[in-house]
Amino acid sequence: MATLIPCPNSSSNFVLLLIFLIITNSICISGDITIPNEIISSSKLRKDPASITTASNDYGNLVQEPPPLVLYPSSVDDVINLVKFSNNISAPFTVAARGRGHSVRGQATAAGGVVVEMSSLSSGDQVSNDGIRVSWDSSLGCYYADVGGEKMWADVLRAGLEYGLAPVSWTDYLYLTVGGTLSNGGISGQSFLHGPQISNVLELDVITGKGDFVTCSKDVNPELFFAVLGGLGQFGIITRARIVLEKAPTRVKWLRLIYSDFTIFTRDQEHLISSSVPDYVEGSLITDKSPPNNWRSSFYSPSHYSKIISLLNTKQGLLYSIEVVKYYDEQTADSVDQEIEVLMNELSYTRGFIFKKDVGLIDFLGRVENTDNNNIHQKSSAKAAASVHPWLNLFVPKSRILDFNAGVFVDIIARHNHSSGPILFYPFHRIKWDERMSAVIPDEEIFYTLGLLHSCGAHEAGIYEELNKEIIRFCEENEINIKQYLPHYKSKEDWMKHFGRKWNTFQELKTKFDPRLILSPGQRIFTSADLSDI
Repeated sequence: MATLIPCPNSSSNFVLLLIFLIITNSICISGDITIPNEIISSSKLRKDPASITTASNDYGNLVQEPPPLVLYPSSVDDVINLVKFSNNISAPFTVAARGRGHSVRGQATAAGGVVVEMSSLSSGDQVSNDGIRVSWDSSLGCYYADVGGEKMWADVLRAGLEYGLAPVSWTDYLYLTVGGTLSNGGISGQSFLHGPQISNVLELDVITGKGDFVTCSKDVNPELFFAVLGGLGQFGIITRARIVLEKAPTRVKWLRLIYSDFTIFTRDQEHLISSSVPDYVEGSLITDKSPPNNWRSSFYSPSHYSKIISLLNTKQGLLYSIEVVKYYDEQTADSVDQEIEVLMNELSYTRGFIFKKDVGLIDFLGRVENTDNNNIHQKSSAKAAASVHPWLNLFVPKSRILDFNAGVFVDIIARHNHSSGPILFYPFHRIKWDERMSAVIPDEEIFYTLGLLHSCGAHEAGIYEELNKEIIRFCEENEINIKQYLPHYKSKEDWMKHFGRKWNTFQELKTKFDPRLILSPGQRIFTSADLSDI
């Protein structure tokens, strides 16, 4: 049985008001949404053009879905009351929680419903004045941070470092919300070692699709806990997460290695993720359209850049790169160089093509920051406003990566010659992912993630969409059992295929925690037509 914390604003008057509204059918008028001031103050509900425009779009800039209303909550109770109100009317409206708007396919939109601007919660009194509280758990023997779901990972980093602590698993870009990444997975070069961000959570506060406020963990209300992690927002809105913290390093040895042979490139990546030395491993491709320096980071000096481009021109316009990082502090400073030297001697990168930096931890973790092509908050610039991002993110089973390289990297991408942006390709260990979570990964011990991070003008979007479709068709025709990360499908059949053996459980959990299909409509997994099926 779930332990439910009742909404402080709930009362018999609230229930009577709902009954009255249901009887009088005064909620929906010509598709508009009317929410009585007694439930949520009208000052928090907006339908001005600026609010509607912001809530209609996301970083992908591919989908426009204007909602009738946008909620700017000052407390979690505002969100609870909104969801409860929708649940208790004859024609419920949908609700989408929007973090930083960094989805790429309109996943945080709510056409015909209400978008909740979660960042507005930062102005209220949440976990503490700044929304983050650091504590020690003697029973678990670890530090943790209680973090508002609307907070960004950059906020968590700053709060933890005040105590010499930090989370162990990150995304490359820190200006994403905690609730948003935990609803998807949260992956980066640390995931081979510590697992994704969803594997490093101790506890959650969640508002379910029924409007119930539930505290959950692997031991308390575990069904909801595991459902929400990687659950694409289908079962609840995360309002607080308890994140594991460890002693933070202070500095970083940061290396990049260049390869011309894909087999050696992947063999060395797999060796690295099986080693006890590195703290971060990411692989990527270098082409004339995806150059060595890009918006993710300008790592190479001009002379190094020219050297790599010269090699690229002799290798059919395709090189591979491995990014390796070793953390250290003053206690390990004397031994870190020797550890790295031993490790590098075990690898087979192109000799003469190893590049090194020594930087502070914050400089490394914050390397992807404040660029027009990456920062959703700089959409005021003409360049950013005109850019679209038809990204494709896949998980690829290790057993088929040679076929994938031949068919996708060497053939499709080279033939299209349109890839514009970073192309990431690096491995994970399946054992670092908990099967009980909603997130879906290939059924192999090692699998790779592909990130095609396109950026282009709106008039070019069709070209990149066709490229993405051709890659997916190639995998389907050659029976490469890929899984989409940050998935986007247009049919229920495709969603069923995506979840595979998890589909029935996913559907049952939707019935249990969001029976009226209120939450996260932008994912397009369930519609009102599905009510008879679940």
